[in-house]
Amino acid sequence: MSPEDLHAIELLRRVPYGRVATSMRALPFLALARHIVVDGKVVLRMHSGFGYHQACNGSVVAYGADNFNSQDQRLWSVQFTGTSQIVEPANAELELFGPGPHFVDGSLFDPVYMRIEPQFVTVHSLAGNPDRAYQHAL
Repeated sequence: MSPEDLHAIELLRRVPYGRVATSMRALPFLALARHIVVDGKVVLRMHSGFGYHQACNGSVVAYGADNFNSQDQRLWSVQFTGTSQIVEPANAELELFGPGPHFVDGSLFDPVYMRIEPQFVTVHSLAGNPDRAYQHAL
């Protein structure tokens, strides 16, 4: 792995959630997902009730996460692009995910897991974001 890829994986480990993007019936969509990193691959947990995993399985997807809601003055975002596959995670991987939500949009949470083999990795950062300074000034 390149130094940029390793840096992106380190950043991704700092936040628990991100967004997966692909298309479904020729329309683009974004879906919330919980992620972990295992052996350089991104493993996602999503709610199966929406059927998004079916559109992602075997397709090229983008997965992005960021720290935009943190108080850190250095904001960053990472994006991984690669092919995703539905997987059944090992017990150790399930433990890394931790407990899932009880409900998603009023329905019982039914998890499905996908692994992304990153082929392209992008990292962007903003240092000294002036918007943060104004946010707390009175």
